[in-house]
Amino acid sequence: MEELTRLIREDMKPALGVTEPGAIAFATARAKAEIVGEVLRVDVALNSGMYKNAYTCGIPGSDAYGNLQAAALGVVAADPTKGLESLDGITDADNEAAAKMVRDGRVHVALDHMGSEITIDATVCTETDTCSVHIRGTHTHIQWIEKNGEIVFGEKTEQQEESEEAETPVIHRYTLQQILEYVKQVPTKEISFIREAFSMNIELLEEGIHSKKTTIGPMLLRANDGKIISEDARKTAQLMCNGAIEARVLGLSSPAMSITGSGAHGIIATMPLFAYYEVNYEVIDDDVLLRATALSYLITMYIKEYSGRLSAFCGCGIAAGTGMACGLGYLRGASEAQQTMIIQNMASGLTGMICDGGNQGCAMKGMVAVDAAFRSVDMAMQNVCIDAIHGINGRTPEDTMRNMGRIASPGMVKTEEVIVDIMKNK
Repeated sequence: MEELTRLIREDMKPALGVTEPGAIAFATARAKAEIVGEVLRVDVALNSGMYKNAYTCGIPGSDAYGNLQAAALGVVAADPTKGLESLDGITDADNEAAAKMVRDGRVHVALDHMGSEITIDATVCTETDTCSVHIRGTHTHIQWIEKNGEIVFGEKTEQQEESEEAETPVIHRYTLQQILEYVKQVPTKEISFIREAFSMNIELLEEGIHSKKTTIGPMLLRANDGKIISEDARKTAQLMCNGAIEARVLGLSSPAMSITGSGAHGIIATMPLFAYYEVNYEVIDDDVLLRATALSYLITMYIKEYSGRLSAFCGCGIAAGTGMACGLGYLRGASEAQQTMIIQNMASGLTGMICDGGNQGCAMKGMVAVDAAFRSVDMAMQNVCIDAIHGINGRTPEDTMRNMGRIASPGMVKTEEVIVDIMKNK
């Protein structure tokens, strides 16, 4: 299996609801699984990106929002063996039990520090035991577990010592040219697993369209002549993409296929491409769709490895939006030079869009990203782009993507402080 294929396969994961509440619930559930007795107290400390992203987002199977309810549900009913789908199957009784824990003051969630790298420290206490789960780097990567003062899993460390080569993300060892060569040459059978993302995200979209909670999905359906697939590729893409995003952030029961730890990233990176394919299926083969999606995923990863998994800029719109734009370009036969133009156009238009957590506004940001992607590709196919000399565009596409990521981290750390402060005090 190609290294880049393995990278995609390992990164694609089903995620129920917004990823951050799922990760919080997973952490507290995992801690609860190590101990016995009635839970007396739950304490969770988060980096700013985790804290912000879960702050006002919907929780699957619940009408409640946010960090406290997610942490409480983790110890009440979540199944840690399901990872990011740990909240699957919670009941009204579970929700009430979790809400009572919150009302009784037994659940505490704190902003530990400003930073884009994921950290979750979840401690659960009973009369006899105390267990802490420490997650680092990705949403479900447990670095160590400490029970009653002893390490029972992993190794307690804040900074792993790694070789210089190991510290370089795999995706950054490739150029755009090499990524495009891989996309063109990889056997279709090797990337056929990507199809699962389309089917999973379509199920989420359909739940959103028929839900009483949603407003944006039904509006986009009306705008698309009441059809999920019309003859208008852009309107179909807007519906498929942002109807699914709204369903996800409002906490409906179907999972999304995530990429780079985010369901919304996964939706944006795939659904507009699937929409374009469905509208133009007579002239686009299925294997071309798979290759375009692989490209979309890899470009998304490339930018995200610079920005950090959770930051003050909207990685969904900027990173996944740029990946999706490159995928659209591939579906339309863009050359390598035109792919570079697409990246430059997206960098010039979207970079700087803020992230104010997982919430219904993500669908609005997704609509902007889809429009920008279609426009950027239209321009590039006519060999029109924002030249490399302007703005943050770099001399190479790799430089441009690095610059996009740097705007988020370290560039927008202070911005994140302001965003969190606004959210906490509004």
